[in-house]
Amino acid sequence: MTTFWLYALGVVAFLIGLAVSVGLHEFGHLIPAKLFGVRVRQYMIGFGPTIFSRKIGGTEYGLKAVPLGGFVSMSGMFPPGKTLRTPRTSVGRFFQKLITDAREASDESMRGTGASHAFYHLPVYKRIIIMVGGPVMNLVLAFILLSIVVSGFGVAGATTTVASVAQCILPATSTESECPADAPLSPAAQAGLRPGDIVVSINGTKIDSWSQATSITRASAGIPLDYVVLRDGAEKVVRITPVVTTRFDVNPDGAPVLEADGSQKIVDVGIAGISPATGLVREPITAVFPMMGTAIVQTGQLIVNLPQKLVGVSEAAFGTAPRDINGPLSVVGVGRVAGEIAATDVAGPQEKFVALLSVLASLNIALFAFNLIPLLPLDGGHIAGAVWESLRRMWAKMTHRADPGPVDVSRLMPLTFIVVVMMLAMSALLIYADLVKPITLLG
Repeated sequence: MTTFWLYALGVVAFLIGLAVSVGLHEFGHLIPAKLFGVRVRQYMIGFGPTIFSRKIGGTEYGLKAVPLGGFVSMSGMFPPGKTLRTPRTSVGRFFQKLITDAREASDESMRGTGASHAFYHLPVYKRIIIMVGGPVMNLVLAFILLSIVVSGFGVAGATTTVASVAQCILPATSTESECPADAPLSPAAQAGLRPGDIVVSINGTKIDSWSQATSITRASAGIPLDYVVLRDGAEKVVRITPVVTTRFDVNPDGAPVLEADGSQKIVDVGIAGISPATGLVREPITAVFPMMGTAIVQTGQLIVNLPQKLVGVSEAAFGTAPRDINGPLSVVGVGRVAGEIAATDVAGPQEKFVALLSVLASLNIALFAFNLIPLLPLDGGHIAGAVWESLRRMWAKMTHRADPGPVDVSRLMPLTFIVVVMMLAMSALLIYADLVKPITLLG
């Protein structure tokens, strides 16, 4: 298959993954809405003209031409509001029309539907569950995808296979790049360990990771260790006695341990003189949780710093500045990355598949975090409105006042309009930047 068709296959695979992600997001809204008795008029994947639709149980399910989003249309998203005074300015009248149109659309959705089936009529906690359902579905999908990657295929790391055996042991502070002529052989070289040997156990302890083997070796200076290795399909015992030498200290995560003056700490440890081969290493499913936590925090930091990041994108798109590889991407940019992964000749089919799954997992984490921003029209905006309503009612109860009733979120339509315009402008900038100066992950 030519590079072009591989690239196109990667883009198509991403678009399918995006459509599935969006579909499941909306599914996360649909199910609790129906369980709580809200009338759901439409469940649509995509925007634009409808390609296919079918009405089942009072809900129209369909697919639209542009699979870059989706929506669930629920009856009674906004409560009936008070009549607004006509503003004096044209801008005020425009914003008032936004509020009026939103209310009229909500009223239209209630035609033939009792108030008990309206979204606004639900208790606050049920509305929050409905709106949180979409982002949570993206989080669940990200967990499933990362679990397949981490536990099914593995992540890049040190394997238990020996890549090389050092001829001698040089201390961490040595300036030598080669072994001196009179240097003794390393313990591994003396014992006859060979590249390609797979470490099975050390002194009867089964070895599941290279870090485990390193930990045992570093703590056993001067102590003979029986390494059981797999060589040419058969197990062989190799006795290695690690020697004491200096090494830079690292914590269990591999990060350097620093002294008070900022220099890296040097410790005396046992060394055998072995380096591991790298490859895909399977991890337990519990390893997915810290990975997702880190990804969510990083995505949150990106959202917080988004204005600054967009300035950098603008400088790159319209100037000579380079694109930030850790900066935001549009759907076009992520699609290009997917195509690039599929078309590269430096990775095999399995590595490509793993990389594409990782891209989709990252996309779903981004959808989870972005949709929780407390601004309409995002899910977080509806959640914020429900929380505010709950606080108002709690305060009224504490102060022995009348129930203030549901919050009229439709009054936020002017702010929603501004948010939508900003999102469209951001999307246009990112798409343009991804076309004229794309981020290239593979060089």
